[in-house]
Amino acid sequence: MAKAPTKAVQALLDVHVPHRLEKFDSGRDHFGAHAAAALGVAPELILKTLIVDTGTGLAVCCVPVSGQLDLKAAAKALGVRKVTLADPAKAEKSTGYVTGGISPLGQKTPLPTLLDAAVEQVPLVYVSGGRRGLDIELAPQDLAQVTAARFVPLGR
Repeated sequence: MAKAPTKAVQALLDVHVPHRLEKFDSGRDHFGAHAAAALGVAPELILKTLIVDTGTGLAVCCVPVSGQLDLKAAAKALGVRKVTLADPAKAEKSTGYVTGGISPLGQKTPLPTLLDAAVEQVPLVYVSGGRRGLDIELAPQDLAQVTAARFVPLGR
């Protein structure tokens, strides 16, 4: 059997979750917008993986690239007073991925994970595959199951 290209992909293979890999030119910034354009997919279906700092630890919030993370909603869902976006170096060290390629799957240190409720009922979403220019297409319910995530309203 061939080796998985990233730990994110391996996490899905390990539990036999159906998925499809999509490779594309990621560009140098606005990685989600590049992914949507390159894949011909609505930006509402491409999820950005944001690492937040709760003051006592880190957590993952996945929201469509077409929107923004509501930090107050994230804090409420995580049961803390407030959250901030994590320092990129801290996020990279915790997840084992580089900024722009952070996946909610296969992280070095599994973190509490929230998924925006806006994608709970769609058939497929796309998340980073663990490196820039690689996305994984999968059902949001499968993503939630593998990451032990909860669906909560996170966007604004």
